[in-house]
Amino acid sequence: MSTAVEDRPQPDQIAGAPHPRQTPILFGQSRAEADFLEAYSTGRLHSGWLITGPQGVGKATLAWKIATFLLAEPPADAGFFGEVPPAPTSLAVSPDNNDARLVQSGAHPRLSVVRRPWDEKADKLKTEITADPIRDLKRFFHMSAADGGRRLVIVDAADEMNVTAANSLLKELEEPPALTTILLISHQPSRLLPTIRSRCRELRCATLGHDDMAAALHQAGVDVPNTESLATLSAGSVGEAVRLLNHDGLGLYGDLVKLFGGLPNADRQVALALANSCAGKGAETRFAMTLDLIDRFLARTARAGIMGPPQTQGAAHESLLLAKLSPTHSAARSWAELGQQLSARARHGRAVNLDPAALILDMIFKIETTAKKTVTP
Repeated sequence: MSTAVEDRPQPDQIAGAPHPRQTPILFGQSRAEADFLEAYSTGRLHSGWLITGPQGVGKATLAWKIATFLLAEPPADAGFFGEVPPAPTSLAVSPDNNDARLVQSGAHPRLSVVRRPWDEKADKLKTEITADPIRDLKRFFHMSAADGGRRLVIVDAADEMNVTAANSLLKELEEPPALTTILLISHQPSRLLPTIRSRCRELRCATLGHDDMAAALHQAGVDVPNTESLATLSAGSVGEAVRLLNHDGLGLYGDLVKLFGGLPNADRQVALALANSCAGKGAETRFAMTLDLIDRFLARTARAGIMGPPQTQGAAHESLLLAKLSPTHSAARSWAELGQQLSARARHGRAVNLDPAALILDMIFKIETTAKKTVTP
């Protein structure tokens, strides 16, 4: 039985958070907003924009606000008696604006959104953006041209395009139709074709500070039980903070720290229980979260050997554990190398559908082996 359309996850929305088009206020990205408005006001509006930065810091929200702003832009002669209207200082558009209402409803005829499609046969989202949605842009440009006004395309996320889709988009960037703006959201711009990057102006979104993070989470209606751990593990990403809270990421990281607290000899029964919790139907999200948090733990362990124990903790007693595991620069290199190896191992394991429990146990044993080299008896 296939998943009902209304129950399908949205590839451009974090579960438990509002869709980016419905986010009222964009926090922490005033610099990127100002850079765009400066280009707009000085007549240097590029047809292609690459919105970059870590995942979950507001890139999609910025893209939707830019799209709404441009779709609702006043005509060039909007000033009184031929006066030039003042340069805008904000992307804010009145919710009563007709274009803004159409964007909010997801039905604006001059806005096209490209994202990962639904695989009807597999009954799940495809893992990449295929060429068909990009090729459909030609029809969108043709049909929307009759309405006049500016046309907008949002690609979320551009990193997810396969090679054929990327090459198709490149053609649109090389010869964009008049009054067309293409907004590419990218978590990892290095994965994009250099020719795509060269044809776009970049807007860089930064990680959020503590106050902006708290405000953004409050706006999303998210209750924060442990601000220090959440801020530490989310690394300034609201999206990651919501994901951690939705899937008990803080509790899971605490379990990992407890398990690794016994290194260089981890408790076998605890390790087995953790691995088994990642296997079986319905455990896919926990499995993915566990892989991510192991990767984060190894990165923090390696960093501790260079910079000393962290000032903030992802879980109780983490700082003491990291100091024990990574006391020297040499130990830091060992943990960094292991992190790279296990990250590659995890990607391969997920690609070929290795047993989740076996993969997690194998990673724990490799961590144990490294700890025996770095921990002073």
